[in-house]
Amino acid sequence: MLATSAAVACPAPPARAGGAVNAHTRFVEQNLFPAVMEAGAKPLSLSNRMQAYGVPGVSVAVIHKGKVDWARGWGVRDATRCKPVTADTAFQAASISKVVTAVLALRMVEQGRIGLDRDINAYLRSWQLPDAGTTSAAPVTLRRLLSHTAGLNVHGFPGYQAGAAVPTAVQVLNGQPPANTEAVRVISPPDPEWRYSGGGYVIAQVALEDVARTPFARLAENEIFRRVDMPHSAFSQPPSPAIAANAASGHIDGKVVANGYHVYPELGPAGLWTTAEDLAHMLLDLQAAADARPARLLSPAMAKAMLTPVKGQWGLGPALSGTGAGRRFGHDGVNEGFQSTMVAYVEKGEGVVVLTNGAGKRLADEIVRAVATDYGWTELASKPTIEAHLPTAALAALAGRYEGGGLSVYLDLRDSRLYANTGGPEPERLIALSADRFRTSASGIVVEFDRAPDGSPLGFRIVEGGPPISLARSAAPTSDPLAQPLFIRGSMNDWGTSAPLIKTADGQLMADLSLGAGEHQLKIGSGDWQTADFGLVGATAVQEPFGVLPLVPRGGNIRLQLAAPGTIRFQLKQAPTGLVLEIRRLEGD
Repeated sequence: MLATSAAVACPAPPARAGGAVNAHTRFVEQNLFPAVMEAGAKPLSLSNRMQAYGVPGVSVAVIHKGKVDWARGWGVRDATRCKPVTADTAFQAASISKVVTAVLALRMVEQGRIGLDRDINAYLRSWQLPDAGTTSAAPVTLRRLLSHTAGLNVHGFPGYQAGAAVPTAVQVLNGQPPANTEAVRVISPPDPEWRYSGGGYVIAQVALEDVARTPFARLAENEIFRRVDMPHSAFSQPPSPAIAANAASGHIDGKVVANGYHVYPELGPAGLWTTAEDLAHMLLDLQAAADARPARLLSPAMAKAMLTPVKGQWGLGPALSGTGAGRRFGHDGVNEGFQSTMVAYVEKGEGVVVLTNGAGKRLADEIVRAVATDYGWTELASKPTIEAHLPTAALAALAGRYEGGGLSVYLDLRDSRLYANTGGPEPERLIALSADRFRTSASGIVVEFDRAPDGSPLGFRIVEGGPPISLARSAAPTSDPLAQPLFIRGSMNDWGTSAPLIKTADGQLMADLSLGAGEHQLKIGSGDWQTADFGLVGATAVQEPFGVLPLVPRGGNIRLQLAAPGTIRFQLKQAPTGLVLEIRRLEGD
């Protein structure tokens, strides 16, 4: 990825502006490695990696021997104002919010205010989950909500531009305007599979509020932040003046997100503002409880329950990994303009938190590996990986769509290399470790393919570095995708079917929509979303002139940005390379 001019416009702040300076911080500054490297590869510098990823600022806190060993920031909060990141700079933690929400929920379970295994509708007063608990053997419960085993939809949330209309949590759950996601509903039986659902955490948020008769943000302040020294943390959307005074702005492609951040009324899954050091204090308390030492948040028994796998390698809130003394827990986070990660050991007081104000998940992973190398955490330190070079035909045989656990991955072959498209901002190359085992180029996730007796791929499993998911290969489409009713479904029509694509005389599908200025998220889908769901390989915003966009099954949302209102024509075509969508503004608009 090339550096953007916005990412390098600010002069480097003085070294001590960010906080602690010592041998450990200097090691991190000079010893980053990607997930996959050649044996003998030389380390990379933090400043160069920040520039390469277009990340203006990063905040890191390290736990060592049961205490915060150091915390500091690098870079700037905002690529236009150039104020330095300090250890006290607040970032959006995104999905790391779920771990804090889980701790809050488990505290309330221990207080006898809510149950882990009773139908969640018994606690909901302001809203009810339709069809929840229709079978007495498998109701939707708090345990299932926290562990992503409730069979719910709505993976994540795009947020709302600062200043725009923001829905209530109940409107989010109902998919009602101005909500920009579909209604949260049970779409598969609880328990048989792990299905990540941010929507489930909104249900937990509302249930906790209803039980306590207290706003969620105040609950978290009283029950968590004040108890474990988290003075710079709040479920405050938009941020309070106290948070905003030293808050990082989100960045996309090195440029500041409009108005600095998106607003997330979905507090439970995505709404936390915090610092790396604040999160480290919470992790330390959970480690103490897991070790049966004095703790302020959970009892040893509840901490053990939280850090015990419910399904695969997922506990009551955090992702789990490792065995024995190497057991670890943590979570990643991705909001508009912010990416983060945290990981801590269960049985020893070691861990690290990394927050960034850009597309910094890969950078955060590299920082984690550098810290692990410095402190001797062998399970997380970089290891040389040598690529196995497979014939192009062998890679081509693996191409196709794979689905499972609420996720969809599209593998395609380009330039004799295999890439994984998940709807995220950038596809990752799959680097062969063997004929069946691959590691993703940036995140370091290892997958293993299962094959039929004839050698054809049946699917793949995530075996290291990611959630416990098995994905099955989808059957190739047997008919022309343009031969079925298709619709433009997006934020402008509540993701409904009010904008059909009409067949023209030359066999193309076309629709004209009157759209207002601003961002509109959309996809091309069938009425049931099952037989057709097309989007982009990545999630980069699309600006005028729009042109022709290649589509892939289960791709990311098309983020259409209009500088002025007007009538926009959409034409869906079958090209030699696959399905494409041509978008243009009609003359006079």
